[in-house]
Amino acid sequence: MLLSIVVPCFNEEDVIELFDERIRATLGRLGVEYELCYVDDGSADATLDRLRALARRHPDSTRYVSFSRNFGKEAGMLAGLREATGDAVVLMDADLQHPPELIQRMIELHRRGHDQVVARRTRDGDRWLRSLVSRLYYRLINRMVDVELTDGVGDFRLLSRAAVDALLSLPESNRFSKGLFSWIGFDTVTFDYRNVAREAGATKWRFGALLNYGIDGLISFNSRPLRLAIYVGLVLAALAGLYAGWITVAAIAGGVETPGYVTLLVAVVGLGGLQMAMLGLIGEYIGRVYYESKRRPHFLIKETNVPREAFGGKGAGGQAFISPRATAPQEPGADSRVAAAGRAR
Repeated sequence: MLLSIVVPCFNEEDVIELFDERIRATLGRLGVEYELCYVDDGSADATLDRLRALARRHPDSTRYVSFSRNFGKEAGMLAGLREATGDAVVLMDADLQHPPELIQRMIELHRRGHDQVVARRTRDGDRWLRSLVSRLYYRLINRMVDVELTDGVGDFRLLSRAAVDALLSLPESNRFSKGLFSWIGFDTVTFDYRNVAREAGATKWRFGALLNYGIDGLISFNSRPLRLAIYVGLVLAALAGLYAGWITVAAIAGGVETPGYVTLLVAVVGLGGLQMAMLGLIGEYIGRVYYESKRRPHFLIKETNVPREAFGGKGAGGQAFISPRATAPQEPGADSRVAAAGRAR
């Protein structure tokens, strides 16, 4: 069995070589045939230089892709899955928060017939507020989306070739991998592991990024927020009718009193804010439809040592565009050795 390790990287110059050393030591002890598939997501530091050096040092087992700019982790994982040629693929981060030692357990469970082997991170060490918000978010989202999302489950998992091919068959541009992993199904098993701190560097997940990611998860797999907007509108219309009836009866019974400006101001501002929120929600769905209709590539490749055929050529309709200058600046014959290794496996 050939095992592919897919590693998206963004500004990981401080840890990438340590990760490479540790993952190779782990896989060497397991005695499995493997390839490391790195994806440089437009890093602004020396991550690409480190990947070039690793490819020169281990030409037969190192494949890498470098984007023309930062396209995001979703694009990085997609490129890595296209890049991988293994019978099974492990997705993991380069910061060593995903312990390489867990791959042994993943392989054991995969050999028992599971197509997805998922490592679920515990909340040990997290701040209580973040843990609380996370639990509430997953409880809310699982009542609304069409797939099941589990707290603590991320991208760290092993996928069989059948599961990888299923993911690659999904053409959408707005990808939410947590939902896609659940949507494709297949036999899935989950095990827990303790939270691990980064070995080096700083996290790329700020509050704004986490908030946007949460919104993506909420609207990527259901249209219920739009249905909720209809329900809210009907309830407000009904309340407005009841209020109008009450005012009419009060005017007939006791005469007309001078209306209060506070009530009027609260009603106008509150309803105006609600309308803006609903318009923004509708606009988000329309924007996603518009973005999908453009059929732009998921990412642009400026440099790689992977055969171009792995990415479908120039790639109209969601495939990858590869620059004519994308050939990696390696030693003579290195690219052909990697291509030959990929074919041999």
